[in-house]
Amino acid sequence: MNIRQTRQEDLAEIMAMYDYARRFMQEHGNGNQWINGYPSEELISNEIKASHSFVCENEQGELVGTFCYIEGIDPTYLKIYEGEWLNDEPYAVIHRMASNGKQKGISTECLKWAFAHCDNIRIDTHRDNIVMQNLLKKHGFKQCGIIYISNGTERIAFHKIVNATNKES
Repeated sequence: MNIRQTRQEDLAEIMAMYDYARRFMQEHGNGNQWINGYPSEELISNEIKASHSFVCENEQGELVGTFCYIEGIDPTYLKIYEGEWLNDEPYAVIHRMASNGKQKGISTECLKWAFAHCDNIRIDTHRDNIVMQNLLKKHGFKQCGIIYISNGTERIAFHKIVNATNKES
C-alpha cells in the first residue's frame, strides 16, 4: 500500500469514495453523520491545497482510500466534555477516512501511516458509527469524552499515544 498526498486530479475519485462511504454508513445504522453532501468537493479541494488530504494506492496504482491528516491544534478539540484527553502534548488529527470498498484493511493502513508520522493521534466519530468505534478500539484508541464539531453536533472523542515500546507495526 502506498500512501501519498492527494492531487487535484484525484478529486473525482475521492468524491466517489465519499459517496460510497455515505452509503456504507447508512447501510450500517449511521445515516446521520455525513449528510447533505458532506464532505463537499470544495472542502476536499481546500484540504488538497493545504496538503492535508492523502490517498491510498494499491499495488496496481489504483486509489482505494482517502483521509485527512493534520498536525496541530484542532479547534473542535479545545473543549472536551465528560472526560479528558490523555495528554496535552502536540498531536495530529485524522478526519474523514473512506474507501471505495474494493479492498479490506484501508483504515488500518491509514492509522499505521499516521502513527509513523506522529505518536499522539486524536480522532472523533459519530455516536452511530459503531464500525469506526470498533476499529478505533481494536487499534488501542481510548474513548476520552465528547466534543462538538463546528455545526454543533456531538462526536465521541478518541485518543491514542504510541511510544517506542509499543510502536505500531
